[in-house]
Amino acid sequence: MRLTDGGGAGSHMARSKTKPVVSAGSNCWKIARANRAAVIVDACDYFRIARAAMLRARRRILLIGWDFDPRIHLQRPEDGGVEDETLGSLLLDIARQRPDIAIDILKWDVGALKMFFRGRAIFTLARWAMTKPITFEFDHAHPAGCSHHQKIVIIDDSFAVCGGIDMTRDRWDTNAHKDDDPRRRRPGGQLYGPWHDVTMVVDGEAARALGELGRKRWERATGRAIEPVEPVDDIWPDELEPDFTNVDVAIARTRAEHDGAPEVKEIEALYLDMIARAERFIYAENQYLTSGKIGAAIAARMREKNPPEFVLVMPLSAEGWLEQKAMDGARVRLGQAIGHVDTHNRFRIYTPRTRKGGDIYVHAKVMIVDDRVLRIGSSNLNNRSLGLDSECDLAIDTALEANAKAGERIAALRTRLMAEHLDVAEAEVAAKFNETGSLVATIEALQHSGKTLDLLTFEEPDAVEDFIAENELLDPESPDEMFESIAHRGLFRRWRGVRWHRRG
Repeated sequence: MRLTDGGGAGSHMARSKTKPVVSAGSNCWKIARANRAAVIVDACDYFRIARAAMLRARRRILLIGWDFDPRIHLQRPEDGGVEDETLGSLLLDIARQRPDIAIDILKWDVGALKMFFRGRAIFTLARWAMTKPITFEFDHAHPAGCSHHQKIVIIDDSFAVCGGIDMTRDRWDTNAHKDDDPRRRRPGGQLYGPWHDVTMVVDGEAARALGELGRKRWERATGRAIEPVEPVDDIWPDELEPDFTNVDVAIARTRAEHDGAPEVKEIEALYLDMIARAERFIYAENQYLTSGKIGAAIAARMREKNPPEFVLVMPLSAEGWLEQKAMDGARVRLGQAIGHVDTHNRFRIYTPRTRKGGDIYVHAKVMIVDDRVLRIGSSNLNNRSLGLDSECDLAIDTALEANAKAGERIAALRTRLMAEHLDVAEAEVAAKFNETGSLVATIEALQHSGKTLDLLTFEEPDAVEDFIAENELLDPESPDEMFESIAHRGLFRRWRGVRWHRRG
């Protein structure tokens, strides 16, 4: 969606002589041109736009994800959607009306267990199976304990989506993140809480590159190749105004070594390079902070004489009891350790709140460095995303010649995200940041009661959380490590030169 100019102190500085952070073959797979690129914030807009794009398909719809729930509405009836149109029925209608379109759906295999507890979802899968143009497969091409975590949509190799939003339940929400939105309802009728997420849409060569990635993943998962299709020009929905035009987009991946396929750790390398290259600030939104490598990289910057600010927007707590024990405990330990060396007080973790003080769950995976590098994808700041699970991120680096004018749009996105969380006008965020040149000062000046960003308060992990977190039991760095003795593990084993003394 189109973003207003966010401005920012130094955000429009000339970067023509700055060395790019992204580097094909090092921290990304390839760099490809997008004629248009857009950032979509929250699933209400994304689901509606994805539906519009699928209705324009000519040859193939390729859906790749961690999870799909065919019972969800992509467009709520209250917002002009068709009452009985679900994701499942939409794809069936497309297949019946235009049987020459191939509809290929690839879902993580372990997540398949959820399907048996989703009532009529099983019947939709059966109807898909009986519909010739639709092929539904489970992705098992990963080591035991790993997951397929990419969230990618490719239509006619001409329009592609990559980001954090799965087409499943509990994802739909608006930018308002209201406390009691009756449209935020599961297929079974139960209400769920506010959910914040982000994804990116591209066309042109970038879409074709994601099409290639998707086809390779399909072949690895199914053993069958699918051929590329001839791109078309009119898939991009009319309502989606691009935020960037004629930009080069880097594609970074994670893939564990498996069945002859080598390990790929471009996502980890890109995170470390972005943290190392920050000059003024890093603004990030992420679900987790549990990687010792990432924590050590942040801590190393905090120990400098004039470190950049690091502002991280996260959920108050992870979903589910087991994830809370594993992820929240590690985040506390890493946050405390970074704070221990943050003598300039430039590291912050905030959590977004609703107007009534409720929690907004942050599922977005965004990182913005100095308003000159933008990164959006599926990866979290945890070990799984850096070395185990299949992931895909996109990045726009203004140091690339084609992207020299993209800094204003990146600043506008950061401004929009901060304004959404703080529930103030984008102009207020831009003006305060121009005045202070500081993310922290801007947030602290605009915090208020109601919908806002709250500073995360660290609560000491209990004994179970502490043991799981410090031994990385549910978040190992590699598939082999899952079967190693805990004597070889440790949350702080990567922290060379950083002294950290736990309380006790």
